[in-house]
Amino acid sequence: MVAFPVAPVEVAPQAASVGVDPVTLADLLRVANTPGFDRWQEQVRRTGGCSDPIHLSGLTVTRDRATGNVLYSYSTDGEPGGRLRVACGNRRASRCPSCAWLYAGDTFHLIRAGLTGDPGKGTPHTVRSHPKVFATLTAPSFGTVHNRPASGRCRCGTTHPDGAAELGTALDPSTYDYAGAVLWNNHAGDLWRRFTIYLRRELAHRAGLTQSAMGEVCRVSFGKVAEFQKRGAVHFHAIVRLDGPAGPDDTPPAWATTGLLDDAIRAAAARVSVPVPATGEHPARVLRWGTQVDVQPIGSTATDGQELTEEAVAAYVAKYATKAAETTGTVDRRIGELPELDKLPGLPEHARHLIEACFSLDADYPGRKLAQWAHMLGFRGHFSTKSRRYSTTLGALRQVRADYRARQERRERGLPDPDDCPEGSTLTLAHWTYAGHGHTPGESWLAATIARDITENRQTAREAIADLDDWGDEG
Repeated sequence: MVAFPVAPVEVAPQAASVGVDPVTLADLLRVANTPGFDRWQEQVRRTGGCSDPIHLSGLTVTRDRATGNVLYSYSTDGEPGGRLRVACGNRRASRCPSCAWLYAGDTFHLIRAGLTGDPGKGTPHTVRSHPKVFATLTAPSFGTVHNRPASGRCRCGTTHPDGAAELGTALDPSTYDYAGAVLWNNHAGDLWRRFTIYLRRELAHRAGLTQSAMGEVCRVSFGKVAEFQKRGAVHFHAIVRLDGPAGPDDTPPAWATTGLLDDAIRAAAARVSVPVPATGEHPARVLRWGTQVDVQPIGSTATDGQELTEEAVAAYVAKYATKAAETTGTVDRRIGELPELDKLPGLPEHARHLIEACFSLDADYPGRKLAQWAHMLGFRGHFSTKSRRYSTTLGALRQVRADYRARQERRERGLPDPDDCPEGSTLTLAHWTYAGHGHTPGESWLAATIARDITENRQTAREAIADLDDWGDEG
């Protein structure tokens, strides 16, 4: 048995027991016996087990401005490999589960703050009483696909089990409008933008006001997320909330009800259109939302019997904020050239046809960047967005976390708190250089193990808190 440095697990036996390939196992042994292995583990834990950490090299020095004395200094020269590893921050769960978990958590708190109120996040608790709904806007049909209808039997004559690979794929690929599907995805952001414009017009019309007068008494706020259906068409889930003219701090007018909001959303979705001019061999098109528009008051019971609580809506939005087109079986990174598809033997035929359509249409629709976004089946918008006054921002949430960690580090280093010092009494000089990213095969296995341990510890802590709450309720 190889003697390892202090480690949380017996690395080699555990890796061998789960069938780690010889190349990864050999590299894992190398990593575990490299000087500074403990510090490497500490770095990876601080990133949350990030799958693709950014490597930095450099130094930082903090001095007393008056005396010039060095209060603290740090250099990556003493780190494993001379590098500091920091989290990649990728939102995609398929690329980095650890960073996606953090992104989803931030999104959850951002969305919930706009539903229940959180003064620390820019929304008062009174916002909970404002009219708000959870709306879903879908794409139209581009051809018949395998599905699981209420009758149970697909048009192909089969009753597909849940999760069947053929669900969402075309019954007849020769008649499916793949060009229309990717063009619709590509213009989905334009459809959403026009929907928000028409919604304000519809609300004003129902209130008997002009648009300018509407802005003086009522404000519309949004928080939305995009989700790919199995057929490869994107659709949007949106929280739509009505406030007074000053935003969430202001009470909306009495005529602003969830019923009126429901009617206005359906009418606006029906009116929206985005013309696409004819080009090359492709005819002119008019893109519209699909006829399936779902609007549910938050706090009501949805069609599946589940109550649409604020927490449930926030969790749903957070979940899909970390996913993208890879849920349809396509890839989660850009495709340089079409021949690269031949190197992806597991790519479903339906997704392959959509990607091929992006490349074939690219030259005829200059400026739409269809080939560049082929891995997203043409969609080039943001997955989660919000209007300015909905609640706080992801940047603000990250800054709070960064400030908290900075205070922790200052205490650990014995540095004074900036709030307790005269302004400008200390001077910090730093120089950082990008030195690469990622893990070797053995490092990847170890990082995944660390990430799994962190996840299990979090889950255990949640269960313990839930047990205490249950015990308190019983007591």
